[in-house]
Amino acid sequence: MRFSQLAYLGWWWVRAKFFGRKAPLQSVIFISDRCNLSCRHCTVYNHKNPVTKTYAQIREELQYCLSLGSRFVDFEGGEPMLWRDGDYDINSLCDLAHELGFFSCTITTNAQKDFSGCHADSIWVSMDGVGRYHESIRGEGTFERLERNIAACGHPAVSVNMAINTLNVDGVAQAIEYAKDSPYIQKISLNFHTPFPGSEALALDWQKRSETIDLILDYKKRGYPIMNSATGLKHMRDLKFRKVCWMTNYVLTDGTRSPQCAGSLVPGVCEKCGFCMAGEERAVVDLAPDTIFAGLSLRVR
Repeated sequence: MRFSQLAYLGWWWVRAKFFGRKAPLQSVIFISDRCNLSCRHCTVYNHKNPVTKTYAQIREELQYCLSLGSRFVDFEGGEPMLWRDGDYDINSLCDLAHELGFFSCTITTNAQKDFSGCHADSIWVSMDGVGRYHESIRGEGTFERLERNIAACGHPAVSVNMAINTLNVDGVAQAIEYAKDSPYIQKISLNFHTPFPGSEALALDWQKRSETIDLILDYKKRGYPIMNSATGLKHMRDLKFRKVCWMTNYVLTDGTRSPQCAGSLVPGVCEKCGFCMAGEERAVVDLAPDTIFAGLSLRVR
């Protein structure tokens, strides 16, 4: 990372901490709700009338995010690897983000399509457990394709993200060990299912969440490659911390521009948030060393 970029991050933190400036540091842009899976926990995919943004629309959204102060962008779906607009593909969007001035670009994929040659700085693969745990949520054959495409991609910064719910909570330890043993996976990030309407039954109760956090922390202490910081994880036990979710702004598939997670648009969802980035963001503002290190290791290469 260049000195000018580090200086920007320092200045962003000073303004946020001491002057109360609520400017995002990262952005999530949903480029389409078209997907090649029908995951049981997902409330985003749209098979009937999928929406796919144009290149021009995404360019304008990137410029908007930059104007707010954001310098990191994550392209999400649906499935980003399906996105096309004429000759433009997901690599075109990654290149555009770099050209406009973003420090890094990330994509989140279900790894059902080949993603070798991807121009993103880092790639997150949605992996909801090993083998049967993953397939109980994403469908038969999905784990084999995930393994094959991760092994073939050749990207130096591929990590996996697990959304923990009632279907896969018993597979958390196995997933952490799998990530450590894989020569192709850099890190594993763990989140908890957030109960958007229609998916409430998949959310863990508070006791089970706390027990699972204890398990994750134990693995982290033993040196397993867990992206979450210990400070951020501890915040997620009961959500009794002052949230700073304005650190990430969202542009939804329908073009809605939200200054924070889409959960803020649905009554009652924030109070049961399982998105561990909320705890990490609080820890960043508090300048927790382990969280700062975790964030830089994700975003900086």
